[in-house]
Amino acid sequence: MIKSLKLTLCVLLLAALVPLACTVRNSDPMVVKTDSGLVKGFDHEGSIGFLGIPYATVERFMPPRPAPKWDTVRVCDHWGPQAMQNGRRMPEDKMSEKNSCVLNVWTTDTKASMPVMVWLHGGGFDSGTSEWDPGMHLAQKGVVVVSVNHRLNILGFLDLSAASPDYKYSGNVGMLDVVQALQWVQKNIRNFGGDPGNVTIFGESGGGGKVGTLLCMPLAKGLFHKAIIMSGTILNVNMKAMSQELGLAVLKELGIDAGHIEKIKDVPYEELYAAGQRAMAASVGVRRPGTPMMWGFGPTPDGEVLLQQPFQDGFAEISNDVPIMIGTTFNELQRLSYNRELTLAEARAELKQTFEQEADDYIKAFAKAWPDYTPQDLLSIDWLFRPKTIITADAIAESRAAKTWMYMFTWRSPVSKGSVHGNELKFCFDNLRAGNSDLPEPTEADRELADRMSDIWAQFANTGDPNIPSLPRRWEPYTAENGELLELNYTLRFLNNPDRELEAIIDRHCFKQLDEFRRRPIVESGIH
Repeated sequence: MIKSLKLTLCVLLLAALVPLACTVRNSDPMVVKTDSGLVKGFDHEGSIGFLGIPYATVERFMPPRPAPKWDTVRVCDHWGPQAMQNGRRMPEDKMSEKNSCVLNVWTTDTKASMPVMVWLHGGGFDSGTSEWDPGMHLAQKGVVVVSVNHRLNILGFLDLSAASPDYKYSGNVGMLDVVQALQWVQKNIRNFGGDPGNVTIFGESGGGGKVGTLLCMPLAKGLFHKAIIMSGTILNVNMKAMSQELGLAVLKELGIDAGHIEKIKDVPYEELYAAGQRAMAASVGVRRPGTPMMWGFGPTPDGEVLLQQPFQDGFAEISNDVPIMIGTTFNELQRLSYNRELTLAEARAELKQTFEQEADDYIKAFAKAWPDYTPQDLLSIDWLFRPKTIITADAIAESRAAKTWMYMFTWRSPVSKGSVHGNELKFCFDNLRAGNSDLPEPTEADRELADRMSDIWAQFANTGDPNIPSLPRRWEPYTAENGELLELNYTLRFLNNPDRELEAIIDRHCFKQLDEFRRRPIVESGIH
């Protein structure tokens, strides 16, 4: 009887302690529940950071599946593996084919309901890692920041659908990974203090291209609500016929026929990547540096996963209700001439090589757009992103229900003297650090600019309207008529259609290869 009573008391005591233990464990803001298991974060420079959380499991060339569950508390205090990419050899915990579908989360309050910003890294669709741009300081602007690793290059975008229906989706699995990450956000971000009903996707360069691609993907509809495209408007010209031809060419390079296509899953990555480069040269062609468009191992419209390519013709109608902020830097990827003496006559002679009989018109239009220009500016301004950004913004502002805002980042590095591709990232993430290669010693003015830019980015994520109190006046939505442009520099100022004439000249002369591609049948072009 006594033993029975003692046993009953022990059971009751344990029953009382279990909920208490769960309450104690769950009260720790560093420990958060996900649908796969518990994760433990760490203090990341004033925010709670969770690095390397698995969001998917993958099989080569197949769509992702949700990550498997774990029973223990997963400590997430270090970066997860980046996706496989050429030219880099790293151990499995740093670079992995099977385990690179990881994401990172930064928050300041796991009990809140803050806007969510999902960052997609640059590197084209070929390389890169979320590790480049940590979100711990941006998170201190009242948002939850998420960044994503996903499959890239030939592993993410090899279209084998012409060889087997089993590989129907292989040409777009890299973007399907991103969709899977957004689905993870919908299921889990509330436990990190984020609002799944208020998600902004943003990215720069190839990351901007990924944002544009998501705006054309039916599976992504409803998973995000706002979009920021930063220096991302180089046009992807992949079409289904091209990607299928490339896929068959890869199989040919590897000596694999359609009847034994499963063998491709066992090809070592380095051998697979090298075969992909040979196949491009033998089929659709290899993209040359400076080419104003991309093709090859990147997303391809198939009418199901991806409805169309983004940008010059805008985006798919499914995203008409998504507000967009879009912009560029002053110099982007252009070769800079600021380190040499240059007269106007010398600059004009060099400009004639590109603009021919319109070189003088280019200079006049440049002077109208940027009155304080130097001869070096004439040769150093961006010739790739800004023209297509204007064309895109014109199209979406006219055709979509949601509003569009445009910016240009013109801050110049004290080292390069330019405002180049990616320079704005440290500012919008508020990540200024001493010793940076293009900003060795940040000044108070630099820190103020970073504070204001990160405020703008966070405000847009919060409301879909980027206006903050410190702007010189209200920032109006973009239209082709007003050409509203916020210039981001030590002094913020608004310009209205300052360079439309200049960019029209640039578009006519710097995109001839794109024009030729569109005029001729694929089989007769240089990409056949």
